[in-house]
Amino acid sequence: MHGTLDMVPNQVLSRAQELGEMLRRRRETLDPQRLGLGRAGRIRTPGLRREEVASRADIGITWYTKLEQGRPIRVSPRVLLSVAHALEFNDVETEHLFRLANLPVPPRLENPRACEPLTEASQRILDHLCPYPALIQTKRYNIRGFNEAYRRLVGVDLDAIPPEDRNCIYLSLVNPAWRASQADPDEMLANMAALFRASMAEHLDDPSWERQLERYMSASDQFRIVWDRYQLKGIENTVKRFRLADGTILPLQSNNWWARPSNEDRMIVYTPVDEAGAEKLNAMMKRRRAS
Repeated sequence: MHGTLDMVPNQVLSRAQELGEMLRRRRETLDPQRLGLGRAGRIRTPGLRREEVASRADIGITWYTKLEQGRPIRVSPRVLLSVAHALEFNDVETEHLFRLANLPVPPRLENPRACEPLTEASQRILDHLCPYPALIQTKRYNIRGFNEAYRRLVGVDLDAIPPEDRNCIYLSLVNPAWRASQADPDEMLANMAALFRASMAEHLDDPSWERQLERYMSASDQFRIVWDRYQLKGIENTVKRFRLADGTILPLQSNNWWARPSNEDRMIVYTPVDEAGAEKLNAMMKRRRAS
C-alpha cells in the first residue's frame, strides 16, 4: 500500500515544492537582529532559523518544517496567513503563496486597490483617447474611471452617481438612460452575466462577490432569469451597438487592455468600425463642447 506522498499527483507536489522554496528563500533573507531576535553563539546560517519563523507565526516547528520541505500537507488559510506575516510577505507575495497552496485568496488581497481612486496617469490616458469612448472597470463591472466620450456615449452623468453605484451591470438594471443607450440591452446583459459567472468561479469564497451578485439579484427579476441560464463566457474584443441621443445606431469595436497580467482592472476602448462611425464620434464630442 502506497503512503500519502505517493498518492499525491505530480502537479500538487510541484506546487508544494515551489511553496516550500518560496518560504525558505524569504526566511534566509530576513535579518534576525532587525526583528529583535537575540542569539547566543555563532550564527551558521543566513537569515532566520525555522524555529524562529514557527515561533513568529505561532505554529509548531515540525509542521512548519514539513511545509518548507515541500511536503503536500493540508494548511488552513489562517495558518498560512500567519506564516506570510512572519516572513513579511507583501500582498502580492501573499496572494501568490495562497495560490501555490491552492487556497482561496483572502478577500482583502484579491483587489487591494478596488476602493482607491484612479491614478492621475490612468485618467490622463483615458482623456487623451477622446473621441474614442474608454473606461476602466473591475471584474465585478465596477467603473473605476472613464472619459468624457464614454460618458456621452452612455448618456449618463457618471460623476453624479455614487462610486458604489457605478457598475455596468447594476446601471443596466436600474438606470433607464443607461439601458436606452444600448441598442441590444438584453444581449449585453446576458453577455455581462456570463462573464461575471465565469469570473466568479475564481472567487467563490470572496464575500464581496457574493454581495455583488445579491445586489444584482435584488435589483431585477430579469437578472435572475438571465443568471439561471448558467451561461459562461470569456472576454473577447467584439462589436457592440450603441444608440446615440439622436436615435442613430453606432456599432463600435471593443478593445480590452490590461496594465499587467495579474491586474483584474481592464481598460476598454471603443473604436469605430468605419469612417461613418468615426464621424459620428467626432460629431458627438463637438455637440458636447458646444452645449
